[in-house]
Amino acid sequence: MAEADPKTGRKIWDKSKLPSRYVSIGPASAPHRAFYYAMGMTDEEIKQPFVGVATCWNEAAPCNISLARQAQAVKKGVKAASGTPREFTTITVTDGIAMGHAGMFASLPSRDLIADSVELTVRGHCYDAIVGVAGCDKSLPGMMMSMVRMDVPSIFIYGGSILPGRYKGKDITVQDVFEAVGRHSGGQIDEQELHDIECAACPSAGSCGGMFTANTMACISEAIGLALPGSAGAPAPYESRDALCEASGRQVMNLIEQQIRPRQIVTRKALENAARIVAATGGSTNAGLHLPAIANEAGIDFTLGDVCDIFRDTPYIADLKPGGRYVAKDLFEVGGVQVVLKALLDAGYLHGDCLTVTGETQAENLEDVVFPTDQDVVRPVSNPLSTWGGVVGLKGNLAPEGAIVKVAGLKSLTFKGPARCFDREEEAYKAVAEGDYKEGDVLVIRNEGPKGGPGMREMLATTAAIYGQGMGDKVALITDGRFSGATRGFCIGHVGPEAAVGGPIGLLRDGDMITIDAHEGVLEVDVSEEEFERRRADWTPPAPNASSGALWRYSQTVGAAVTGALTHPGAKAETIPYADQ
Repeated sequence: MAEADPKTGRKIWDKSKLPSRYVSIGPASAPHRAFYYAMGMTDEEIKQPFVGVATCWNEAAPCNISLARQAQAVKKGVKAASGTPREFTTITVTDGIAMGHAGMFASLPSRDLIADSVELTVRGHCYDAIVGVAGCDKSLPGMMMSMVRMDVPSIFIYGGSILPGRYKGKDITVQDVFEAVGRHSGGQIDEQELHDIECAACPSAGSCGGMFTANTMACISEAIGLALPGSAGAPAPYESRDALCEASGRQVMNLIEQQIRPRQIVTRKALENAARIVAATGGSTNAGLHLPAIANEAGIDFTLGDVCDIFRDTPYIADLKPGGRYVAKDLFEVGGVQVVLKALLDAGYLHGDCLTVTGETQAENLEDVVFPTDQDVVRPVSNPLSTWGGVVGLKGNLAPEGAIVKVAGLKSLTFKGPARCFDREEEAYKAVAEGDYKEGDVLVIRNEGPKGGPGMREMLATTAAIYGQGMGDKVALITDGRFSGATRGFCIGHVGPEAAVGGPIGLLRDGDMITIDAHEGVLEVDVSEEEFERRRADWTPPAPNASSGALWRYSQTVGAAVTGALTHPGAKAETIPYADQ
């Protein structure tokens, strides 16, 4: 596909099988080339492969603020390897700011809009490859989904985590701010201390620093093989990220030449590797939603149940917040994601033969990694924090399609108590803020699923308030919505079927006794099927929460949480992939 120019040493590309041939080669492309000349492109640049450099840069939050700088480094790498980068941006909805109010309805839909917008940009301009740079929670899976969907040579790179804040001699994250709100409402701290905490928690650019959703998905990017080894670790402010970005730009050109494409990388085995890293690090329950969605783009059936089966069979070895003691920067300083992958590989938990964007396998990438023994951020598999993953699945008559809970850091894995039902998060948050609940309750927040929300809101404001009031291990919470990766406590999400489609969670009544057993993977309610049928006959669907606009459109197409809240049929329905057209 390319040969070296004997005079300049630069590559001469044969674009006859690349998508950009439609807009850059031959007489019919003259109008298109006129636009390129208008932007200062040279004949040489037009003859090279076009690489879409997609970022989620914006000024909404620190997660994304450094991505514009990193994109320039990617472009430098593409140019050095005889490619032509074309930078573009897409949206993000930053969960830390959208949390706790109606803005959170926009969060999960943004994942699919990000994937769609990258698809349409690449498709409309016939780009030959993608390097995607993302920071906040939904932008990471959204970007990876688009890469697998388009199936052109692609590399993902994480924008990096935020540096930890310091308060009273301890590292803190934005999780501590949310929990401080609960402590303030409970009278444990005054307004000045709350202000001091909020001012100290987030000292730099970057995504939230614990093993929350962004860092979970960053770990997945390496484990699944779509990111260069070691690229997920360095915090956003570190200039070393620029070198990783430049290397990604160079390497995507090698992938074009070798025609190594995402669907060769994202296989069933690679998805299993990705689920392993989540379990081993006590990662976000949102991985149970995003991995099936990425799998769908490759035409692979990989449900919440499949993810949870792997979680249950994987040791939990990384002592990371919110359930543990350390933050992403600490993991980076002891060797990063590669250390966890190496431990899992050596213990037989990882498929070492999976292809990655290096052109080599996971085992080959990890060959020279040495597990460090002079640290306690990551334990050896022989001495885990627990013998099963930090995230587990539940099923039962309250969740026939399944549910998910993060157990990392929990002291007890069983709970039984009466239901206290709320039809929206705002109702539950008000009750918690006013102390209108009691020890032993199982708080139920329903009508927050993918369709019912619509958008499957996260509940960090509510769960953090509970924890901040010192009630984190005294009550449980279940929802057909989601939880932030920063959530801790006995909080069960993704309960399916959701209330909006007549799922059992929508038929609960105050006082129904609920049993949660994470050991056995059980979520049951002491209500007979006959009684459920009587209640179902009296049940009417809740009024739609969105009647126009993007949220209405999302509610019309979105599927169940168990399969990833999908909005389209995926690769199984394709006739000809974009890359082969």
